[in-house]
Amino acid sequence: MKRLGLTFVAAFCLMAASFAAGNQPVVESAKWDGNINVSKLSQYLKLNGKQQEEVANICEYFNVQMSRATNAKKDRDAKVRNAVLGNLKLMKKTLDEKQYADYAKVLNATLRNKGIEVK
Repeated sequence: MKRLGLTFVAAFCLMAASFAAGNQPVVESAKWDGNINVSKLSQYLKLNGKQQEEVANICEYFNVQMSRATNAKKDRDAKVRNAVLGNLKLMKKTLDEKQYADYAKVLNATLRNKGIEVK
C-alpha cells in the first residue's frame, strides 16, 4: 500500500511539473501581434480628444516597431528595447504624470504576458 501511494505521488508530481513547464513564456519565440485596443486604453487613461488621436498614432507606430524588432534576426533584444523606450518617450510627452504612470504599468504587464523581456 505504501509503495502504491508513493508511486501515485511521484506520478502526480511529474504531471504537475510537466504542466507547469509548458506554461512558461518563451522569450526567444515571442512575437508581437500588435493588437493594442486604443479605445479601451483611452477609457482607462481618461484621455481627451487630442490625446486620444496622438496615442492612436503612437500605438500604430509602436506596433510597426515591435513587429520589426521581434522578427529581427540580429540585435533583437536591442531593437525591442529601443521600440519600448521610444514608445515610453512619446507617451511621456503626450500624457500627464498619472496617465503616464498608469500606461507604464499596463505596457509592462502586456509585455510580460506576451513573454517579451526588456533588459
